[in-house]
Amino acid sequence: MKFLDEAKIYIKAGNGGSGCVSFRREKNVERGGPDGGDGGNGGYVYFKSYHNLNTLIDFRYRQHFLAKTGQNGAGRKKSGSNGESLVIKVPVGTQILDENKEYLYKDFRSAGESFLIAEGGDGGRGNFRFKSSTNRAPRRFESGRTGDEKWVWLKLKLIADIGLVGLPNAGKSSLLRLLSNASPKVADYAFTTLKPQLGLLRHYDKDIIIADLPGIIEGASEGIGLGHKFLAHIERCKLIIHLCDLSCESGLLVKNYKLIRKELEKYGNITRLKKEILILNKSDLVKKDEALRKINILKKLSRSNPILISCVDNSGIIKLIEFLYETVK
Repeated sequence: MKFLDEAKIYIKAGNGGSGCVSFRREKNVERGGPDGGDGGNGGYVYFKSYHNLNTLIDFRYRQHFLAKTGQNGAGRKKSGSNGESLVIKVPVGTQILDENKEYLYKDFRSAGESFLIAEGGDGGRGNFRFKSSTNRAPRRFESGRTGDEKWVWLKLKLIADIGLVGLPNAGKSSLLRLLSNASPKVADYAFTTLKPQLGLLRHYDKDIIIADLPGIIEGASEGIGLGHKFLAHIERCKLIIHLCDLSCESGLLVKNYKLIRKELEKYGNITRLKKEILILNKSDLVKKDEALRKINILKKLSRSNPILISCVDNSGIIKLIEFLYETVK
């Protein structure tokens, strides 16, 4: 499935229908008086969040959303029908912002939430409404009011249990394949993953959603590389898997670990304080004594117990799955 986490769309609520100018005309009834009905109200525009959506890709192909206009009134005091309202479906985790991205209208954090973004115009009154003791045959009526219209930005921040982070080519996509039902592109070059990938880890009777987030580089917190597009998705993850390439020489391994931590901390407290699980990949390329030495170095640095795995021979994967199910409550 293609992924899109930002889109700009135009929204227009329905206009109200106009009131009618009409007079009662029946056999044997003279001067029957005004009987023009009111116009119908224009349709409203709502957003509603759904769990079974995980991308904004549909908004790439459709950018204009218009609710129906109310029908005009008719004779015999018949009111026009109200315009049909429009419900725009968005994934949980979507934020609705104004055209300048300065004001947040709504932040959808759970499924089934609705938000009114544009009100339809009121229907105009027919001439029946203007009858009075001094004006028995009014020809006055009201046009329907214009419905609200605006451009808005949709911004998606994934809501996943686990965010999978690491430098480009650390093996995140390979790990996601082993842990879940996802099929991300895997290749031996940096930035294979250019968009977040979602995978579902199903074990016993519990499901865990894992987001493989694009690799970051130094300066990502300031927008360099994939920058904020990557870091924004971490905000709503319950915890982080930090994947490192164990086959690097010790100095580079430490440098790479510190680089990711630096970018997480610079982005803000939300990402800095996330619980981190440190995973060391590519153990099949490293001798046992060398692996133990590197583990001890990172153990002191991260103040945690790194987990050793290989996405090639699958060593440590079962242990990792069990650990994740114990950790994600």
